[in-house]
Amino acid sequence: MRFLTLCLLLVSIAANANAQLRGKQQVSPTRAQVREAESRLSDLGYWTGAIDGLIDPATRSALIAFQKWEGRPTTGRLDLEELEAMRHSAAPKPRDHGYSHVEVDLDRQVLLMVNNDGGVRVLPVSSGNGQPFVDEGQTSIAYTPRGRFVVYEKVDGWEKGSLGSVYYPNAISGSVAIHGARSVPVEPASHGCIRIPMFAAREVSKLLPLGTIVLVYDKFSFVSAKSWAENPQLKEAVLSWHLGVED
Repeated sequence: MRFLTLCLLLVSIAANANAQLRGKQQVSPTRAQVREAESRLSDLGYWTGAIDGLIDPATRSALIAFQKWEGRPTTGRLDLEELEAMRHSAAPKPRDHGYSHVEVDLDRQVLLMVNNDGGVRVLPVSSGNGQPFVDEGQTSIAYTPRGRFVVYEKVDGWEKGSLGSVYYPNAISGSVAIHGARSVPVEPASHGCIRIPMFAAREVSKLLPLGTIVLVYDKFSFVSAKSWAENPQLKEAVLSWHLGVED
């Protein structure tokens, strides 16, 4: 009888624990908490969109960028643990300073728009996945080149190509561009381009005039472009070369 009572007690404790766990998992953030998260993300430099207490694509994108930068699981979901992490996090720091440019951190899969003072606006990206693909009968590897580049060609709106359409593309190297895409997975998934969320693509394009410096790097590669910023003729030479090649 004592054994049966003990078993029933253990079953009851386990059931209560599971109910409490399910209750915690089912708790959704309040609108005030969502607004706090949006405000905090914006203060840190993540591109949040409107601070309205609603989890829309822009809010989710900013949350994913935050999770990527901080090395957290990229769930895109907001809970009290994520909110607490935001409260104690610092703003992302670019690798290069002192001039306006764009950085693409391929390890973290984020893009940073950097101003002259080192302030940033951060978006999640999806770059080349390293897999072979066939385009117009030719096999290539889906690789995003590392190095320093300039935006040398732009298209407003949609541009149709052999691999599909891209939104507000900003070309930086051959067929590689920073562009809006309907699908921006948390992992590398493109043919080599740098995909950004659709909601930000048009404004990003406006903020990247021809000649904008773009640094693309991973943990093994980083090249500064301070010499280009200090001597604009070097940058202009790169831009002129691209335009000459395209012509």
